[in-house]
Amino acid sequence: MPDGPDNNLPAKIDRAAVDRVLARAAQLQAEGTTDTQEQLTEAQLLDLAKEVGLDPVNLRQALAEERTRVAVPEEHGVLAALYGGSCASAQRTVRGTPAQVLKALDDWMQRQECLVVQRYHSTERIVWEARRDLVGTVRRAVSGRGQALGRASSVSATAIAVDDSRVLVRLDAQLAGYRALMAQQNVAATAGGAVAAGVLTVLSFPVLAAASPLVLLSAAAFATGRASQRRSVERAQVALEQVLDRLERGEAGRPPTFLGMLSAVVRG
Repeated sequence: MPDGPDNNLPAKIDRAAVDRVLARAAQLQAEGTTDTQEQLTEAQLLDLAKEVGLDPVNLRQALAEERTRVAVPEEHGVLAALYGGSCASAQRTVRGTPAQVLKALDDWMQRQECLVVQRYHSTERIVWEARRDLVGTVRRAVSGRGQALGRASSVSATAIAVDDSRVLVRLDAQLAGYRALMAQQNVAATAGGAVAAGVLTVLSFPVLAAASPLVLLSAAAFATGRASQRRSVERAQVALEQVLDRLERGEAGRPPTFLGMLSAVVRG
């Protein structure tokens, strides 16, 4: 009886051979698969979820989270090591549509947080920046909101529909500019301490006494700048969470004006 194709194979395959075979099979599979074949539509993904027993509601939530996910690279470098991170973010699922949610957020950010629109990236994303003029400064002081988001170089909102009545909202605040300002102030304080140390040296002060302004001013400026940056990120985080709290309760829309309240009274 002639040997069949399988009769030429060894009865057993050792572990190293198995690993090589599986690796080669995976390589051949990858080489034979095009990019379009690796992509799935949302409908295909929902069908796949049903086949494996996943709840479509949970899958839509996961899809919304994936679409709002912002790739924030791990911060490296001198500033990050010395002064800490510069990003704050928060997300939550709320009632409404993306258009309604972004409109409410835009009203709140411009009126209460004294921000102005930097760019409308799409129907699902808005980016604001702090209003730096005198009016913005006065309004922040009057509103009591302070510098929680005013110190951010940019504040963004992304709203993705989970279903017909729910939206996943993600807010992000970037404070890298404020961190750089703290570093600049640290350098300026160090330079001032160096000048003072030079003057004391010329006046024949002892070395330790002459060097003390440089050491003390530099250390104090660094400690102050690092603490200020940390507090700024923490306050921005709290501010973002508070905005989502108000949005969840339906309080983040345009606040009533005096004329609006007066008109309501007259109509009543």
